[in-house]
Amino acid sequence: MSDCINYKLFINGTWRSGGTGADLPVINPATEMEFGRVAVASASDLDDCLRSAQASLHFWANTPAEERGELLIRAARILKGKMDVAAAALSREQGKTLTEAKGEYARAVEMIEWNGAQAAKLSAPWPIDPERLLIPEAIGVVAAFTPWNYPAVLNARKLAASIVAGCPVILKAAEETPSAGVHMIEALQEAGIPPGVVSLVFGNPPMISEYLLGSSLVRALSFTGSTPVGRQLAKFAANNLQRCVLELGGHSPVVVFGDADLTKAISAISEYKFECAGQSCNAPSRILVEKSIYKEFLARLVQAAEKIRVGAPDDPNVDMGPMANSRRVEAMERLTKDAVDRGARVETGGKRIDRPGYYWSPTILSNVPPGSQVLREEPFGPILTVAPFSAIEEAIEEANATEYGLASYFFTESPEIQKRMIRSLSAGAISLNHLKGVSADAPNAGIKQSGYGYEGGVEGVRAFQILKLVNGAKAVPLA
Repeated sequence: MSDCINYKLFINGTWRSGGTGADLPVINPATEMEFGRVAVASASDLDDCLRSAQASLHFWANTPAEERGELLIRAARILKGKMDVAAAALSREQGKTLTEAKGEYARAVEMIEWNGAQAAKLSAPWPIDPERLLIPEAIGVVAAFTPWNYPAVLNARKLAASIVAGCPVILKAAEETPSAGVHMIEALQEAGIPPGVVSLVFGNPPMISEYLLGSSLVRALSFTGSTPVGRQLAKFAANNLQRCVLELGGHSPVVVFGDADLTKAISAISEYKFECAGQSCNAPSRILVEKSIYKEFLARLVQAAEKIRVGAPDDPNVDMGPMANSRRVEAMERLTKDAVDRGARVETGGKRIDRPGYYWSPTILSNVPPGSQVLREEPFGPILTVAPFSAIEEAIEEANATEYGLASYFFTESPEIQKRMIRSLSAGAISLNHLKGVSADAPNAGIKQSGYGYEGGVEGVRAFQILKLVNGAKAVPLA
């Protein structure tokens, strides 16, 4: 391939190929054609990452917090200046539209800038009382693992929080979307990040995770991905008592009450659900609608789904691109077939689009029986189920029925219902009368099988800090 792009590893301040010379293909999901290769890290590469990270720890942890913050702000500005090129690469690798890719990079820039601006505040000692003092210190080397669905945002979230806390970080980014990691590291390198403070590796995910977490040099793990993989990584981390931040799967309900503004609700649900072809942990997957408005809601939601323009992600007139890989299309086929075989009705969509690429039509399912896989397994694609409910108790029970607890949404104008839903929904984040992602300044966490620990906001930085308690500190200056 004459125009093949080669993505390398970044270790100890240098870009290089993997130790064995092996690489993996990068596929364009809109064409199913290979257009790049990504280097595969060997065990010796990972040893170099660990050594260089540990060697940089004392220096970086003791670099004034203001300097760490200023570096992040420079990196954010550099990345912003390269946003068009970076977004085009992300769209080509992942399948999201150019508009979505640019929006994601805007969020990534915001994430890095926010952490940089908070550096001094989040590293400053503070008194509990006149005799006791808390001093934030870097926890140590961080191993971070990110998925392919929102790689720019998630790379930025993990890198920025670790760096501002004073921690060297080894990032294992997604092999299917390598450019997001490369552009992020290039921005940090241009901003002046010292050698060893950040490393970027790709390759065999189970091998890399087991190897890094098998090292006592790694003191914290940050992972975003599926619940089964998160459980396995937590087991590895337990051996060395490494702190874990796990953002795992979701199966988010939306409860729509009879007094809701249907125009607002349907627009919000459709827009948020079909962004990134539904491949988001926070995306709604189950819609519960009060019986009095169920038929109207369903008809209007179907109309909204049918207006979604699906096509090449670089076409400015397209609303939704392809799914990221063939595995997701196979999952959509399996989940739809299982539901239909059990008696569900396909209101619209329900099939692969007949063209090259991993395209799946926006799908609405009704009358889905309780035992259907789509109601238990995270769909992670452009499939929505819609069901009626009669009483608020029924809605709450159904909304909380899965093992997940990442996000929940509801629409109502009633203050009493709002209060009850906020108290009753089992999720780390709840949104009222809108659907929205998590901003840089807000902590994000799942409950139940959606993970534990916080990303984002002050709590996201604290995840990579030790709060050292100093007793008898009355005479110690805080500066």
